[in-house]
Parts: sequence; C-alpha cells; structure tokens
Amino acid sequence: MHYYILFFTHSGAIKFDRKCKAESIVCELMPVPRVLSSNCSISAKIEYEEDINKLANNDIEKIFKIENDNNILVFEND
Repeated sequence: MHYYILFFTHSGAIKFDRKCKAESIVCELMPVPRVLSSNCSISAKIEYEEDINKLANNDIEKIFKIENDNNILVFEND
C-alpha cells in the first residue's frame, strides 16, 4: 500500500526518512501534494504493507492512504 505522510516540521520529515531507510521502507521525501494541507511543505510517500499506526509518532501531522487516486485520511495527530 502507498501512503502520504505529512509532518509538522521539516526536521520531523528528515527523522522519519532516516527511520525508513534504517528499516528498509521505501520512502520518498517530496513537496506536499496540493490537494492535501499541512503546516510544513514537505511530505513523504511510502510503500508499507504492515499496520501504518506502527509508524505514527509525534512528528507526523496526518497520514493518507492512496487508493485508486483518492487520498483517504487514516491518521491525524491532534
């Protein structure tokens, strides 16, 4: 499955990218897609087959599952 991960800060995105590389998770840092909003202008697009909540942390603002060209909100950090 593919996901967009949106972050509160650039440093949170960088930390997440490092974590993905360490765990051999395919991750691409990129600008936030225009259809999504964020406090930060960087996001990550990942491929992940396990429970996405395992990756959630305080640096992540939102997680969207990409399904048939739709972005489905599956996690939001309050």
